[in-house]
Amino acid sequence: MTIHAYTDGASRGNPGESGIGIVFKDELGKTLYAGGGYIGPATNNIAEYQALIACLKKAKKIKCTKLVVHSDSELIVRQLQGTYKVRSITLGEYVQEVRQILRTAPYDFVITHIDRETNRDADKLANIGIDSKRKLRM
Repeated sequence: MTIHAYTDGASRGNPGESGIGIVFKDELGKTLYAGGGYIGPATNNIAEYQALIACLKKAKKIKCTKLVVHSDSELIVRQLQGTYKVRSITLGEYVQEVRQILRTAPYDFVITHIDRETNRDADKLANIGIDSKRKLRM
């Protein structure tokens, strides 16, 4: 089964109070999971990576055969696709964590860039995470 995941990280200030949002949909577009959480002070790029990492971990519990992640972060998508170099040591550590998770993932992985408008649900959840100050429940 192919799952489509929408991830977003939000930061109010850069760095600032931050949250993550994740939405999983099946092949027919039915929402299987939607959640958001607070991650504390972070940059927007760190929030985006933390959203992706939470998504990859959650996907292992859903038991899909293919995970297609949709993100509005061009930087993260292009870094993971190898188009952009990772110049930040901190972001490089997140890239390594993503790759480590994917080495043992029971699903095929694809990541694509989408516009912000298409990612509204995940963005809303990330902002609710900031407002609530509650961590994402895994």
